[in-house]
Amino acid sequence: MDTRTLAALTLEPQERELVWGGTALAQRYGKRAAPGATIGESWECFDANRIVTGTLAGRTLAQARTTLGARLMGAADAGAAFPLLTKFIDARQALSVQVHPDDAYARRVEHQPNGKTESWYVLEAEADASIVLGWNRDTSRGEYLERVRDGSLGELLRRVAVRPGDAFFLPAGTMHAIGAGIVLFEVQQTSDLTYRIFDYDRPGPDGKPRELHVDKAADVLDYRRCRSGALQTLAYELDGMRRTALVAAQTFVLERLDPASERHGVDLEGMPLAVTALYGAVEIESRGEAVRLAAYQTAVIPAEADVAMVRALDPGAALLAAAPRGDREALARRFSRAAVPFARSSAFFAQS
Repeated sequence: MDTRTLAALTLEPQERELVWGGTALAQRYGKRAAPGATIGESWECFDANRIVTGTLAGRTLAQARTTLGARLMGAADAGAAFPLLTKFIDARQALSVQVHPDDAYARRVEHQPNGKTESWYVLEAEADASIVLGWNRDTSRGEYLERVRDGSLGELLRRVAVRPGDAFFLPAGTMHAIGAGIVLFEVQQTSDLTYRIFDYDRPGPDGKPRELHVDKAADVLDYRRCRSGALQTLAYELDGMRRTALVAAQTFVLERLDPASERHGVDLEGMPLAVTALYGAVEIESRGEAVRLAAYQTAVIPAEADVAMVRALDPGAALLAAAPRGDREALARRFSRAAVPFARSSAFFAQS
């Protein structure tokens, strides 16, 4: 295989029109939309997305997995779907109150390879914007079902105010909903298993209320009081570039990189890296071949590249970098190299 396939694979997003979506992704994030369409999600890194640059242009990320195997996927399973799904979400209206199953339930009941743990990085939030994040006190399956029946479930929902720059971690089993007036970036396990509990009696595209999954939700909900909020992120400098660790889960790691106008190296640590440019254009060079990412464009850097050189082409440009399988040891090594105090790194890891 030509070594040019080791350059970053720029991906074509999949925009999704949804009843609660808005116009921000088309107007401010460069996504495609028909006139009057309400685009709720833009799936940026997804197994079925098409590659638009290089020798693999026209193929999907899934086909690249088959072609490149470990050269693309490194230590991740090249025979399974790309393990990360990243997306932009524009919540012009509030999303449904919902929950996602864990891996064990997804395999046993849904016959799917994994459930869905996710994280959010808030990009825009109106002054009074908030999310639903878990329960405001301990509850039980019985009380949950009773309150769904009598319409009083809202009394138990915990609402958390949000602002741009906030990061949230939502393990499977967490009751949640994105509130109106929020645009965010989501990283999740590759799964679309969602159990809706309440949806404001909104009609779907067919004019009928969207399906609810009250009983399956009851099986997977964590009924303990939720105390988590926005994560305490950890900023550090490594090899001349400022980085901010946002989330370090068992299933993925998400960081923000703030490259300068000169090139700085990013070690891939044996895994592919999904990168999305924010606020301006960024150049990514691997094995001598450079790819330009426009603002809010996404690429996957193959694991075999080993090191990617990144630089900002516009002032203030940044990168969101997501690595699959949550190599927390690699992140811990980066903290050590950057002389991050052990107490700070331990507190960061304890959040997720």
